Amino acid sequence: MNKKLSKNFYKRNVHLVAKELLGKIFIRRIKNRIFTGRIVEVEAYDGSIDESAHSFKGKTKRNEVMFKGGGLLYVYFTYGMHFCANIVTGKAGAGKAVLLRAVEPLEGIEEMALNRYKKKNLTQKEFANLTNGPAKICAAFEIQSKQNGVDLAGDEIFILNLPKLDSSKIIAAARIGIKKSVDLPWRYYIKDNPFVSKK
Repeated sequence: MNKKLSKNFYKRNVHLVAKELLGKIFIRRIKNRIFTGRIVEVEAYDGSIDESAHSFKGKTKRNEVMFKGGGLLYVYFTYGMHFCANIVTGKAGAGKAVLLRAVEPLEGIEEMALNRYKKKNLTQKEFANLTNGPAKICAAFEIQSKQNGVDLAGDEIFILNLPKLDSSKIIAAARIGIKKSVDLPWRYYIKDNPFVSKK
């Protein structure tokens, strides 16, 4: 039986955590329902040097969870319609996090489909697009502002500790959908995985 990741896992360098999250299983429990997915794509954000990080200009009411130290879920609302989920990393005060960009759906797929498409039976294309984007993950897994600050050492949302991937399976690329610090190769994804949002 795989155990959940310890808080110490998250309190390390943001890029190390980002790469080692790949291949691990993200789990969301809602009473007797369970959603699980394999993390296949992430992006690192480091407010100390990264202008696109929410923490770049310091702590605010919106981003305060990013400064509470590794092992929390930072959820934010964007474009007036979408939620995005991030894994906070590093020590308290660091303002660093890893955005969950894409997961490969494993359990609870019919419920995810209802959440995203309002139907259970999906076409091949709809299934491929079920959780291949940050807002899609949150919609499918029912993650909203109430989940901002959730402790990943708890039982509501957590990540299973699986062996880390061989580095040859990890691709580093530019991040997506940002306007500042665009050249930093801080998006990491599993090579050849069909659920990656953009190759």
